Amino acid sequence: MVERPERRVLTGADLKAFYKALANPVRRDILTYLGKHGEANSTSVAKALGESTGTTSYHLRRLADLELIAEIEERSTGRERWWRSLMKDIYTPPGLEMTPDEREAAHKLGALKMSHDLGLVTRAYAGYDSADGWNQIYRGGLTLTKEQVASFVEEYQNLLWKYVTEPGHHPPGSRAVAVRLIVVPEEEESTAD
Repeated sequence: MVERPERRVLTGADLKAFYKALANPVRRDILTYLGKHGEANSTSVAKALGESTGTTSYHLRRLADLELIAEIEERSTGRERWWRSLMKDIYTPPGLEMTPDEREAAHKLGALKMSHDLGLVTRAYAGYDSADGWNQIYRGGLTLTKEQVASFVEEYQNLLWKYVTEPGHHPPGSRAVAVRLIVVPEEEESTAD
């Protein structure tokens, strides 16, 4: 079990920067690669992704600017730089004050994530019978107060962190799995209530 890092709260400006960074598929692939391998030099990342070292180095620096990865200075020599994934607990609070362009970036970032998530759901259902138990699908519903929702989400997050392993130090036989939680009222609140 990994100790849960301090929560990083994103501002509206952060959301603009994250959208700009994560809209680029090379940067998403770099995050996935480092999340799996933990550490890598820019040359090995470039080779794994089929990109030039110049392109990869540029994207690695941009991800480091966002503090999603960090250079391993003691391993970096000359032109060969080593990078590691940073464990992050990133959160955007509801009701965050944002400018119109920050709000637009937040919506676009959400749409980018949702597009990926819809692909995961489709794949989970399509391969459910042949996944040998790896694909698990569970849907449920509850009737909760707003305080109970907050408590439920906090317990869920704590449960996830119980199973998090350091990038590059995963147990034998493990696979990266996608886990998503979406809590939303089933219908709009009635004014008659």
